[in-house]
Amino acid sequence: MAAPHSSFPDLAAAKRDLRRRMHAVRAGADPAAGTALSAHVLQAMPPGPGAVVSGFWPMGPEIDIRPLLEALHARGHAVALPETPPRGNPLIFRLWHPGMALLPERFGTARPTGAVVRPDWLLVPLLAFDRTGRRLGYGGGYYDRTLAGLPGAIAIGCAYACQEVDVVPADDYDARLHAIATERGVIPCSGD
Repeated sequence: MAAPHSSFPDLAAAKRDLRRRMHAVRAGADPAAGTALSAHVLQAMPPGPGAVVSGFWPMGPEIDIRPLLEALHARGHAVALPETPPRGNPLIFRLWHPGMALLPERFGTARPTGAVVRPDWLLVPLLAFDRTGRRLGYGGGYYDRTLAGLPGAIAIGCAYACQEVDVVPADDYDARLHAIATERGVIPCSGD
């Protein structure tokens, strides 16, 4: 196992504390900010022609990216949402279209019933991010495992601007994002 790439003496505690703090920060945000996020992504970093796009169905106070999913579908992109498998496995992506009924999943998520596809352009939920592309998720490691298995895929974190922090506690197993989309714009990540 590789040594952690972190300046945090207790990485697990640092992640736990940041998750708690960011849940509180995000609680006051307006999910409708997803409309502005959508416009920024479509202008600054749209997927290439024929890209298979994965998104996520927002839970609770997550930024609502459904306007972006609908716009990408209208542009002819195959759009998928994740199915959450048992812990320790990467996500499975199933085709979705506007109006499709969703099935309840574990952890309060929902998934479509469409065919399984492999995305090459992913919209990723998160609790916190920094400008190097590090993200703090919910702690299950699903997106880290998934992104590790999709080399060459573009991963864009979707969040409120208030979810930015100076440094996300992370180790070498935490996947980095190519960019972060917020209601204020798209932030290319440095990867430093």
